[in-house]
Amino acid sequence: MKENIDTVLLGNRVVLVPYRIHHVPKYHEWMLDPQLRDLTASEPLSLEEEYDMQQKWQNDEDKLTFIILARQADDQLPNGLGLSSLTAPVLPEDSKVKSLPMVGDVNLFLKGTRPGSAHSTVQAPLSLTNIIAPDRLVVRISDSNEPSIRLFEKLGFKTTKKVEIFQEVEMRWRKPETGMI
Repeated sequence: MKENIDTVLLGNRVVLVPYRIHHVPKYHEWMLDPQLRDLTASEPLSLEEEYDMQQKWQNDEDKLTFIILARQADDQLPNGLGLSSLTAPVLPEDSKVKSLPMVGDVNLFLKGTRPGSAHSTVQAPLSLTNIIAPDRLVVRISDSNEPSIRLFEKLGFKTTKKVEIFQEVEMRWRKPETGMI
């Protein structure tokens, strides 16, 4: 998404960066695995189609797409959870960031996007509760992808719909009753 084009989210164990063109070859290699495609309800794409898809996702108005990089003990990046702009001026093209191993991706779909809401979302240090109404945080997961379903349940997502024809579940985030995240 255009809104997160220069956003780097620094976690204690991972760094999230926008899905950039230099990630495409590795991402495409992963998506050649039929089991991974099945778990993510993805269709096989040629390398050229994957490059086209990266551009589409980068420019989409209702998605935030991040590549997950694994932190290294000696990566010399700031510690903690939050936006790099809040902790240090770290950009996705920083050599310290680019040298980290790519381990996955995450996509946030914004339902009912209103002007400025996506920008506000990426400025929050992964704590979206004060920015977006909980029912706007939606994940769609292959109904056979039990590890992902369990992960999102632990994060407070509840199944709201089962789409049999696509063999997927839709889950929405629910703010905990205690007010704690």
